[in-house]
Amino acid sequence: MPLDKEELFGTETDGTKNQDYCVYCYKDGAFTHNMTLEEAIQDAANYAEYMQMTKEQAIEYAAKVFPALKRRK
Repeated sequence: MPLDKEELFGTETDGTKNQDYCVYCYKDGAFTHNMTLEEAIQDAANYAEYMQMTKEQAIEYAAKVFPALKRRK
């Protein structure tokens, strides 16, 4: 998910914003889901409407972006 708004940033345990992860993935200093990379890519379809994309576009975008995320390295 593009982090283009501060409200989308995840949070650390002290409430500060984490600019590496979105609020849906990272909250209060911990990851919110334990998913494989493939599961996370497929889950992106659930956020397609929010991202103003089709489900297929969201999955395609996630397949390009997610493997390069800090969490997946």
